[in-house]
Amino acid sequence: MTAILARAPVTDSPIPLFDLKRQQARLRFDIDRRIAKALDHGQYILGPEVTELEHDLAAFCGVKHCIAVSSGRDALIMALMAMGIGPGDAVLVPAFTFSATAAVVLTVGATPIFVDVDPATYNMGAAEIDGAVASAKARGLTPKAVMPVDLFGRPADYTALKAVADMHGLPLIADAAQSFGGSVGAKRVGALAPISCVSFYPTKPLGAFGDGGAVLTDDDDLAGIVRQIRTHGRQGDGDEAMRIGMTGRLDTIQAAILLSKLSVFKAELNRRAELAALYQSELSDICTQPPADTKSVRSAWALYTVRVKYRDAVRQALTDRQIGTGLFYRVPLHRHPAFAASLTGEEHLPVSEMLANEVLSLPMGPDLTDEEARHVCDSLAEAIETV
Repeated sequence: MTAILARAPVTDSPIPLFDLKRQQARLRFDIDRRIAKALDHGQYILGPEVTELEHDLAAFCGVKHCIAVSSGRDALIMALMAMGIGPGDAVLVPAFTFSATAAVVLTVGATPIFVDVDPATYNMGAAEIDGAVASAKARGLTPKAVMPVDLFGRPADYTALKAVADMHGLPLIADAAQSFGGSVGAKRVGALAPISCVSFYPTKPLGAFGDGGAVLTDDDDLAGIVRQIRTHGRQGDGDEAMRIGMTGRLDTIQAAILLSKLSVFKAELNRRAELAALYQSELSDICTQPPADTKSVRSAWALYTVRVKYRDAVRQALTDRQIGTGLFYRVPLHRHPAFAASLTGEEHLPVSEMLANEVLSLPMGPDLTDEEARHVCDSLAEAIETV
């Protein structure tokens, strides 16, 4: 296993929000070797690396099936299609997340129903489901699924969500775009819902050098349907379209890159957890932080996102100090123009509104040094004090 880079002293160099160059340098020899192998055999679509990756990802998560696909967004679309969700149906989604979570619902012809989130975890609140289901039915829609997001890497409270969703006969679809590697108890992300969708966008905890994603499930029927949808609705090598599908395959070369990164992924997750604990300690009296890991819940720490007053001024002060930050997300979904037709105009989602004005994501990644992380903390404290 390739070791994480040794800790380097802080310099005057910028500290980016994400630093993928250090990881690439650390893994470059192995990545080049794997890419060369793929180029040599020439099976650029669904080559042996894709099959190997699917096997290894399924084993990592403890599920029966992994279907490697073209992006996290396409994974969600395929999951919705596989579950037969379409026009006249409603899918409950959190109001505080990336736009793709709601957009995929519209893509299949269904309607997203926006649900407020918990102020501590930023994840969908189980107590909000009853009202959202009632709202959907009042509009003549048929609720078909609840789709929580594991925001910033922390798994949603699937136990609480399932208890309420079961009362309404609704399955869970996990939007685990940011949380691959996280866990609840003995179960990893990928095994926490009947079907889970992961992104391998380059800045994710397990990231490719381009787009990629996966669908994870224990359900044989759902897995078979997703595999058909992934390749034009075809069954195996046949030409006959068994259902409406799409071109949604993960490239072989991206699978080769992901196999290299998966070989060091556990060590990288541990390093992310170390950095999160450092942030927790250094920032305990400075700002509102996300919940720490516990024995039962472990985040993948895709992002370390705090809440601060006067967020935009604080962010500018950090930018002036050459520290990269991110605003995920500055506009809650029920305020996006693209989703206006899905709204009643009576949505009351105060937590999502509050978070959009206060969240600030700090540098995070397995190659960030302790010294750099402490410099970020010191700079944040100075910025908060001076704005």
